Amino acid sequence: MRFMMLMIPLGYESAPAKLELDPERVAAMMRYNQALKDAGVLITLEGLHPPAAGARVKFDTGVPVVIDGPFTEAKEVIGGFWMIEVASRAEAIEWARKCPATANEMIEIRQVQEMADFSEEVQQAAATFEHPQGGWGKALR
Repeated sequence: MRFMMLMIPLGYESAPAKLELDPERVAAMMRYNQALKDAGVLITLEGLHPPAAGARVKFDTGVPVVIDGPFTEAKEVIGGFWMIEVASRAEAIEWARKCPATANEMIEIRQVQEMADFSEEVQQAAATFEHPQGGWGKALR
């Protein structure tokens, strides 16, 4: 089962576009990342720049409208993610519990959808797309 662990740093929604990172925190996180890799559960991981450096495209009027960050209505934003493959939700939770996060961070764990989760009609509709990494479509696992 694949799970995405989403890092949500509280207050990140108002962080400046350019961040100064604490080398000790980065080193602790790299040790955690290495443990995920060594255990053979890590698929990929990435950190994300703060919303101040981002943009949103809204479609509520039927016409795409671009809004530059930061976003005043944001309460929680994603700071980065890990994609892992483990045997169960409980195992994904255990990996999240091992993260060297601080008091102002939390991790949301979400299972990745697999085509087998959907009806035959949905699978057929998605089969026309060939995902480069084997996600939705013909190249599914």
